[in-house]
Parts: sequence; structure tokens; C-alpha cells
Amino acid sequence: MLAYVCFYGFKLFQIDVKSAFSNGYIDEEVYVSHPPGFEDHRHPDHVYKLQKALYDLKQVPRQWYERLSNFLTSQGYERGKVDNTLFIRKLNNDIILVQMYVDDIIFGSTNESLCQDFMSLVQDEFEMSMMDELNFFLGLQVKQTKKGTFLCQSKYSKELLKKFEMDKCKEATTPISTSCYLDLDEKGVSINQTKYRGLIGSLLYLTASRLDIMFSVCMCFRF
Repeated sequence: MLAYVCFYGFKLFQIDVKSAFSNGYIDEEVYVSHPPGFEDHRHPDHVYKLQKALYDLKQVPRQWYERLSNFLTSQGYERGKVDNTLFIRKLNNDIILVQMYVDDIIFGSTNESLCQDFMSLVQDEFEMSMMDELNFFLGLQVKQTKKGTFLCQSKYSKELLKKFEMDKCKEATTPISTSCYLDLDEKGVSINQTKYRGLIGSLLYLTASRLDIMFSVCMCFRF
């Protein structure tokens, strides 16, 4: 998506779908017990039959995606062959790209009037927030200027340091020596494997903008 934007030189915008999962339809028959505040004391053994999707159901993300996907394809958008959450529409010499992630939608076009048309289109179908220029998405801070699109993950990095209690550690300019050798330490203290995997996974995502830590992260990833 960002590669397209940089190649064509247009801006990205972002909107948020309010109560996104409530827009999906469910194909199966699903029943729930009385929610707090809606108990029917005359029929305490009865259950409610759902007519629409409800949060915490495992089918909900899939049903919401199908609802939005069917809506966009009916309006002339083509689903990406590699990334099924990317939708493309070509109009004469212009192109508009739409990327969805749960309840966030980012989009951009070589013709900004197409962005306004898209915004009006989805607002008529779903309840949306106001259209705003993309500046933060999935841990990526995005700065769009006339000179290009700049990315950083400083906010994400600070949250990682705080989450894994390393915000007060001593800094180092070099993450790891290139001649470093790692092996099993049989006399060492056992660590929390879940926490370690979470840390490495978080650092792998950070390499999207910090290529300088790629070697050290991949070295630790092997273990």
C-alpha cells in the first residue's frame, strides 16, 4: 500500500468504522443467555436469538469483512489477489486504493475527488468517523509531505520498553557484536518462554523501520 503511494505520489486518508462488528450478518443460528440489565424474569430459562453479529463471537470479524468486501465489490472495486484486504478501483487514468484492517480503513487516490466520493459512499452505508489524513496506523507513525512519505515507530518503541520493563536500562549504540555466539546455557536461570516470544515478535515488527537491529533480533529469534 505504502509502496503504491510513494510511486504515484498521493496522500493517504483514514476513517474509523463505529461499532464495526455490529455491521456484520451471521449465517448460523446463534443464541445467547440474558445479558445483564435485560433479564426477563417471567421466562428465566429462555434465550435470545441473534439477528445480527455481536461482539465476542468468533464469527464476527469474518462476517464484518464479508459485509464490507461484498459492498465494495458491488461498487466496482476489485479485491487484491495477494492481499485480500486491499481493494482497487481504476477510473480512466486515475486509481483509488482502499485498505481495511478490522475497523480502520485507509485509502488514497491519484484524484482527491475520488476520495471524497468514497467517503460519501461508505458513510451512506455505515456509520463512520470524519476523514482525516493518515498519521498513525498499526504502530507506524506516518508523515506525508511534498518531499515524500516518512515512517517511524518511536511511539511503538517507547511502549515496548515500558511493557518489557527496559525503559530504565543503560543504552548501547551497537545492539550486538557480529561475532557473537549464542548457545544453550544449561546452568542459567530458566526464563518465561511466552514473554520471550512476545518480546522477539514485537522486535520483528520494529524492524520495519529499524533495519539496524535486524541482525541481533534474528539471532535471538533462532532461540
